[in-house]
Amino acid sequence: MNELRPNLSPKALWIGTEHPFDQQEAYLCFRSPVEWTLDRKPKRAELLISADSRYKLWVNGQFVARGPTRSYPRKQSVDRLDVAPYLQAGVNTVAVCVYQPGYSHFAYVYRGATGLLIDLSCDGESVLVSDGRWHARRDPSFSGRVPRVSIYSTGVEERDLNLSGDWIATGHDDSDWANVRVVAQQSSYPWTELQLRELPLLTEREIPTTLLETRVGKSAVEDEDAHLALRTGWSEAAAHPPPDDDEGWLRPGLDAKESAYWLFDLGRDYTCQARVEIEQAGGQERLSVSYAEKIRDGQIVISDPQTYCRMRLTDRFRLRPGNQTAETFTLRGGRYLIVQLDGPSGTDFRLRPHVWVSEYPLEISRELKVSDPLLTQIVKLCEETFHAGLQDGFVDGNWRESSQWLGDALPQSVVLSSMSDDTRPIRQVIEMAAQGAYPDGVLPSVNPGEVHAYAIVDYNFSWVELLTHYDEVCADEELVKSMWPTLVKMLDRFHRDLDGEGLLISQPGRRLFLDWAPLSRGEPSAVYNLRYLYALQKASRLANSRGHQSDANRWQSRAEALSAKIYTSFWHEGRWYDDLERSTFSQLAAALAILTDCTRAEEQSALLDAIAARSLDLDDSAKPNAMVLASPFMHHYLFEALRHSGRGDQVVEIIRGRWGRWVLKGYPTAWENWNVDFPDGSQCHAYSAHPRYHLAEIEKGRR
Repeated sequence: MNELRPNLSPKALWIGTEHPFDQQEAYLCFRSPVEWTLDRKPKRAELLISADSRYKLWVNGQFVARGPTRSYPRKQSVDRLDVAPYLQAGVNTVAVCVYQPGYSHFAYVYRGATGLLIDLSCDGESVLVSDGRWHARRDPSFSGRVPRVSIYSTGVEERDLNLSGDWIATGHDDSDWANVRVVAQQSSYPWTELQLRELPLLTEREIPTTLLETRVGKSAVEDEDAHLALRTGWSEAAAHPPPDDDEGWLRPGLDAKESAYWLFDLGRDYTCQARVEIEQAGGQERLSVSYAEKIRDGQIVISDPQTYCRMRLTDRFRLRPGNQTAETFTLRGGRYLIVQLDGPSGTDFRLRPHVWVSEYPLEISRELKVSDPLLTQIVKLCEETFHAGLQDGFVDGNWRESSQWLGDALPQSVVLSSMSDDTRPIRQVIEMAAQGAYPDGVLPSVNPGEVHAYAIVDYNFSWVELLTHYDEVCADEELVKSMWPTLVKMLDRFHRDLDGEGLLISQPGRRLFLDWAPLSRGEPSAVYNLRYLYALQKASRLANSRGHQSDANRWQSRAEALSAKIYTSFWHEGRWYDDLERSTFSQLAAALAILTDCTRAEEQSALLDAIAARSLDLDDSAKPNAMVLASPFMHHYLFEALRHSGRGDQVVEIIRGRWGRWVLKGYPTAWENWNVDFPDGSQCHAYSAHPRYHLAEIEKGRR
């Protein structure tokens, strides 16, 4: 485990607002004591800061950073920031906004507490800590009665800028604010352990956008749901001539009950935030900002919150009179941005949208150059997709989820190791899975998270693959040693799930595996058992290399017994069936059978031919009595099987055909499935970027 502990002054305390229940959709403003001054501008200034759950920091009115990186509260992450450029001799002001949703979601675990922790050292001396002298209040400009953005994320931001005030400025009068409440000592529950952030701070920059379409129409019916109002209004509005180029400024000139809409293209998916400059507002206008990911049949797809993911990615502002900037606290994500303004807006009113993106500062130390022009474009597509999915850890997609799925991290990890020497995100997901293990040893599917409805048990086997891959890349004996109790407990837990015939069956309330392919989920499942077998084999080899002979022998014995049972149960007349009823047979089962040596030597060539032929057939539809096509994600295992059998050329042709389709149609990123026409289907999922790794391995083998 990460033992890098922050060297905080013992005087630094967790602080909160005076009301202990300022937690549900709470945006809390903190200001440093007014009497805090510096005799001189420091040469060095280090700020240690953490918050539960998220913070934005300003020093002397200048934005510095946001954080902390995602973590479980019991292993709370602390950021270390260089703030010397922002400090001055005399009076200084540290201002922090902390957001607490008041519930767990797919990137955060809630423990019924809100807090801010700070220690500022200048030239080696602690000069400011979070303690009872600070002032705080709940930000009244944010509404606490808002719907969720989606099932995965936090709340919509509904904000009245008339109530915001310039509270981050040095000269702001906070004498009417209350003193803070001390919430806890440094290492008290729920923040029992503090650890310095291992991942680098994300960088933020502005990117150019392209205005695609302008519409004007009647204001939508007054709706408490900002997203539904924008969705309805956009669909009913009429196309409008594009504005004259005025350095990005837009002058809508709207009457009462009239709305204007502008659709912008960011070029690809980003984790991002709109910042809208506004001049000469009258105070009656409402501004909405929405994020989308795809255009279908020439029309932007604005998500329907009645569908599965409950997506409503729209934030709304009531403007105050005069000049201002409207921006959300939370980073959002997507490729397209829709800005809506409800009138009336005066003749002097104008607005100018900007988009700032947040990115992991990845250093590419292993460039992949290929001679084929199409493959060159595919490599770029994969790299763009991977970059979009690397934030404070691996996320599968910025628009819909921004969640760190344990299983999805496996193909993302091999991409990362093929591009860079930076393996910190791989280590992070391995450690966080262990930190979040259930009492019975089963690992969580989302890290950090307590998303029990999404306990996908084969992700435990992905974790074994992650651990062995990280060990191969880094030979990190310390990490493997620290993970060993988790590995033993988890694999022993699954051994208890064998049925009377010796096959693995499901755990009640938990999913076997998550995949888009229409293969049978009937039990016992060939894919589920083969994934378990693959994990046992990898764990046994790892145990042998580490001198854990007892564990190695136990896992190898279990693997041999399971392998024999899998063969007699699911292999029949040249096919690997997915269930005992032989209702489907799939590429995935066949590939896993080859990777685990379940398939006999004389059977492998025909199976490999069948796997390659199905992928090279670009008809994605399921056909009766035909091999089931694997999803883009699971093609990782197909490519592993083909490459390890000396069929790298077929892997290249499959990549050219399947990933090349996206390139040739002008898509900048790889999709989560071959078809994403379902309502919340995503056109940017980082787990589909693994061909970059396989192409790199093939190129390496050709040298």
